[in-house]
Amino acid sequence: MIRLLESNIDTLTVGSATPVTESAALDAYSSVVTFVAEKLSPSVASLRVNHRGRGGRSAGGSGSGIVISADGYILTSAHVVAESEGGNATFIDGRELNFTPVGTDRFSDLAVIRVTATDLVPAELGDADHLRVGQLVVAIGNPMGFAGSVTAGVVSAVGRSLTTGDGNMSRMVENVIQTDASLNPGNSGGALADWRGAVIGVNTAVAGVGLGLAVPVNPTTAGIISSLITQGRVRRGYLGIAGAPRPLTPRFAERTGHKSGLNVVEVVTGSPAAAAGLRQGDVITEVNSTPVSDAGDLQRVLVEDTIGKSMKLAVIRGNEQLDVYVVPLELGVTTV
Repeated sequence: MIRLLESNIDTLTVGSATPVTESAALDAYSSVVTFVAEKLSPSVASLRVNHRGRGGRSAGGSGSGIVISADGYILTSAHVVAESEGGNATFIDGRELNFTPVGTDRFSDLAVIRVTATDLVPAELGDADHLRVGQLVVAIGNPMGFAGSVTAGVVSAVGRSLTTGDGNMSRMVENVIQTDASLNPGNSGGALADWRGAVIGVNTAVAGVGLGLAVPVNPTTAGIISSLITQGRVRRGYLGIAGAPRPLTPRFAERTGHKSGLNVVEVVTGSPAAAAGLRQGDVITEVNSTPVSDAGDLQRVLVEDTIGKSMKLAVIRGNEQLDVYVVPLELGVTTV
């Protein structure tokens, strides 16, 4: 349902006969930012959110959203619309439409809402997997209530991790984009775009002065968005362990063909991992023959299709190699 715009980064070759002046460079920079702003601004909405407060009273909030279909679907951050009863979405053409929540996934900090419309301007979705450090990006959102605000900067880093959660459960959002484009409260849920105006990130957090984070738009998040639209939620498997990367000894590295594994530092009581006999200190090297070296690798394996089905874990325990079979439960539904 969700299609990503393929990314091909053009290069500019400058010969000695055509030196680039400072003014020409600034003109090119301004032209790119202006182009992205004009292309994408009609697709970014300012959100006023009604939250359920104590005693049944409503409390207000704000954020931004990205139109992903002409018939009213809007992508935003989960924390913007969490516990929301709905609200209003305002567009650059002056329209103000009521929205209702469609689906929320706290573990990716993504959500989808919908307004009643047939002629919205959907944004193009790019692929953040092709981003490079130093690449120009443009952020569009509604910081501090100022609708349609545009800032620009560069990709400061890729591959960051962002901790999100739901109640007592936590999860790492992998490959988060770090940018120095100015972000402020109200930017959350807004667009982070590349030089072509394709959305490659959803602004999700202000991590500090001059530092912002965005959830990447890529094939993984495209699947999440589709699940939110069709099912209203995202189903994931749950084992009930906490782990950290651990290098393997030369002996086991040679035996397994892997340089590292996931060291089990905690097993949750009553969890599938506990029922399967996993122990603190075990090192998981494979899940169903897929190499695992960190928590992100394990999370990527625990997709919807794994729920309720036996999985084989290749484990190093002390000086032994053994297989442990575990049946994942559904994260957030069968766990507390």
